[in-house]
This record gives sequence, structure tokens and C-alpha cells, in this order.
Amino acid sequence: MPDTTVFADVAHEPGVAKPDPILVADGVVRRFGGLTAVDVSHFEVQRHTITALIGPNGAGKSTFFNLLTGFDQAQEGAGTFDGTALRRMPPHKVARAGMVRTFQLTKALEGMSVMENMRLGAQHQPGESLLTAFAPPMWKKREAEVTERAEDLLQRFKLYEKRDESAGVLSGGQRKLLEMARALMASPTMVMLDEPMAGVNPALTESLLEHIVELKDEGMTVLFVEHDMHMVRRISDWVAVMAQGSIIAEGPASTVMQNPAVQDAYLGEHHDTDLSEDQS
Repeated sequence: MPDTTVFADVAHEPGVAKPDPILVADGVVRRFGGLTAVDVSHFEVQRHTITALIGPNGAGKSTFFNLLTGFDQAQEGAGTFDGTALRRMPPHKVARAGMVRTFQLTKALEGMSVMENMRLGAQHQPGESLLTAFAPPMWKKREAEVTERAEDLLQRFKLYEKRDESAGVLSGGQRKLLEMARALMASPTMVMLDEPMAGVNPALTESLLEHIVELKDEGMTVLFVEHDMHMVRRISDWVAVMAQGSIIAEGPASTVMQNPAVQDAYLGEHHDTDLSEDQS
């Protein structure tokens, strides 16, 4: 169940300051030609919470994710993660700092096995260096540690029996699970999930939801993009809404979904969308 205790004294308004933010975006602007895809004046993510980033198609959510995680660069503004400036930081260094992400379209390497995909997610592997690759004693111990962690995560995500199979044979839902498990190989402090439920059958959706809640229970911070309002209400402690590249509302799900600006943004895109709390 969502826990809004930490937000008890936080105003329900866009760009509001949080008690202990781990991620901050300030004046972030990204333009593509004459189109302004992202224009976020200020946005903070509270540490050790699950925050949902919602909005109609084309609102700029995935582009914003790309800017925060180094897969794209803003023309103006910058973000900070746990006090470290993110501007111009490449994705692998962002991940090394403790913030990892998944993608709307999964990035599993289909020609490699599930286990090989998992090993790729681990940090600090001396065997990847040309200087030590030909000296097994220098990387064997670390490889064993990486394999043990990978096996533990594959057990947890119910993919252990698939460990030696090609990632290309996994179902769409299993690839989502693999991508989340691989992200955890880096032992992150924050996980960014871009539409983790998209294209996933109901049974695996429940499993993914449980895993997201477990991340928070283990002390991680989660920011996720999602279109399913029922899922957002079930697990998010806080909700931020994007429309036309900007944050237009923030607050608990029950409050945000009654916001006239949010309803206008959604009804302009989805005339059949029901944002009420009674939706089941």
C-alpha cells in the first residue's frame, strides 16, 4: 500500500520541495528543432519512495527519463543525483553513481543467454580490462561473485530455469523481468522504470508490481512511468504529472487525479480515460 507519511507537510503543487530529495531537476529544457519536448522548471524525487510519472502520450516523460539518465543531453538546466551533478555525465557513469533505468522497449541482448545478460549489468569486473583479461586469477573471484548474485536475482524473478536459454526466446513479460533483474546487478540506490507494465500479461503484471514494492522495501528509490491509473494508485506514494513537456501537478494519487488540469490533459488525449478513485 502507498505510504504518504513522509509527504504529510508537502504542498500538492508542481515543483514542490521534498524533505529529502535524492533526485533534483532544475530548469531542464530539451528542444528538437522548433519543438520543446521538455521544459521542467523544478522537480524533486523523495528518497526511499515510489514516485509515478504520468501523463498523456507525447507529454515528454521518456525524453525526461533520457535527460536524467544521460541517454540525452538538455540544452538548458541540469539535474543532480544524491548531490552529484548529472550534466554531461554519460549513462554508464550515471549507473555507476547508483541510478539505473529500464526502457519502454526492452534492451535484452537476444543473441546472448539470460545469464550473460545478467552478468553485463554488474559493476567492477576486472575481467573486462585488457590488462587483466589474460590473467584469470585477477578476475575469477569477482566473476564467481557476479554469477552468484545473478543466480540469486534470477531465482527471485522466477527466471532461473531460463538462465542458459537465449534472451531472444523470452516472452515480452519475461524480458521486462530480466531487464529489471539486470538493473539490480549494479546494486543501485535508485531505479527508473519506463512503462514497466507495457505489453505484460495480467499474471506477470502482478509479479512486476510486487517486485517494484520490494525495491522500496529494500531501501531503494523508484521513479516509474505508467499509463495504467489503477496500478499507479496501488503502489505509488507520490504522483507527478507531465503535459506538453512540463510538470503540471504533483501529489498523492487520489489528489492528483481530481486535479482539473490533469483531467484536461488526459481528456485531450484519452476521452475514455477514467481518473476517478472508484475505477477498478
